[in-house]
Amino acid sequence: MKTTRILGVLGVIASLLVGFGEYFLHYSPDIFDHAENYEFFKFVSLNNLTIGHFLAVIGLPFYFAGYVHIYKMLQSGNESLARVVLALGFVAFAVGGIWIGSRAFIGTIVNMQNEIDAISYQAILNNYTDHLEVLVQILRVVIALLSIFFVVTILKGGTYYKKWMAIFNPIVILLAVVAIGKFLPSIGKHMLPILMNVTHFILFSLSLYQLNKYIKNQHNV
Repeated sequence: MKTTRILGVLGVIASLLVGFGEYFLHYSPDIFDHAENYEFFKFVSLNNLTIGHFLAVIGLPFYFAGYVHIYKMLQSGNESLARVVLALGFVAFAVGGIWIGSRAFIGTIVNMQNEIDAISYQAILNNYTDHLEVLVQILRVVIALLSIFFVVTILKGGTYYKKWMAIFNPIVILLAVVAIGKFLPSIGKHMLPILMNVTHFILFSLSLYQLNKYIKNQHNV
């Protein structure tokens, strides 16, 4: 139980470190008005790109610990399904790690637009979109699949989670955060650039809450 709790805390740390890193990489007051062709990066300083890059890279490995925590929380319910969730979690953040590691690069390219001829500049952006930005879509598909297995495992019973935790699977949390961000733009402009990290901060925090409740109930028996 102690190890499982520590792994969950590491997951929360991952969401905070990578979240702050991605915030440095992406946020500016003009992010929504200049979304096309990565133009929002023009409003992000090179210093922020550097800080954000290293915060995200340092924090990313802790996400794997967070998914080992999820695995341990599910394991007693169904070992095979728990392993699928673990494997998909690892795939998701391997893909996400490649993507987040590329953001400082494309941000620097956008800041250098005036030093690159227009044809070469657009070719670089197109290449980035085809090879790296596409990873975001893959990440979301993997998280959706992971969420299905997460829900099924919990509903089968026997895990350390109460069954209501099935509602708070990653894809539902993500969609809820998007909805809140769209409905409240003043909040959304801060949350949406770090969407996956907000999602996992909520997921790991709720998971730790459930673990602590389970431990407390066991002590009271």
